[in-house]
Amino acid sequence: MNETRLTHLDATGAASMVDVGEKAETARAATAEGLVLMRPETLELIRTGQAAKGDVVAIARIAGIMGAKKTSELIPLCHPLMLEKVGVEISIEPALPGLRVSATAKVGGKTGVEMEALTAVSVACLTIYDMAKAVDRSMEISGIRLLHKAGGRSGEWRYGEGSVS
Repeated sequence: MNETRLTHLDATGAASMVDVGEKAETARAATAEGLVLMRPETLELIRTGQAAKGDVVAIARIAGIMGAKKTSELIPLCHPLMLEKVGVEISIEPALPGLRVSATAKVGGKTGVEMEALTAVSVACLTIYDMAKAVDRSMEISGIRLLHKAGGRSGEWRYGEGSVS
């Protein structure tokens, strides 16, 4: 379903939290991804566990999960959610070179978890940058996007496919 208006604005145009009180609870899930591009030498330091600050991938994974749990504190007008699952995967992509971060969030509730998945990816990418910036300040964070969402009134959606009910 395509919205014809911005849902976080009231009739007067003022910012407003969406009222989800009358919405049905459904199983909801969302997956997002992002990339951290870096020099090949930086990627090798991370791959071999030689980064001065420790295990970059493990710490970024934990940071992403923590970020998802704090989404409503970081993004104005997001509802606090009782997340049932947040998974963060980080893969080495030598062809980039860099790391691909993906996150999936799940909840049974009245509102979606797209922002939680996107926040998890963003925080994990920022953590990777922070942990490796001493050796590579030229890293780039890019391609943060929603890949898939399921549940709720609008049904299922996949990046590149538009809306699928």
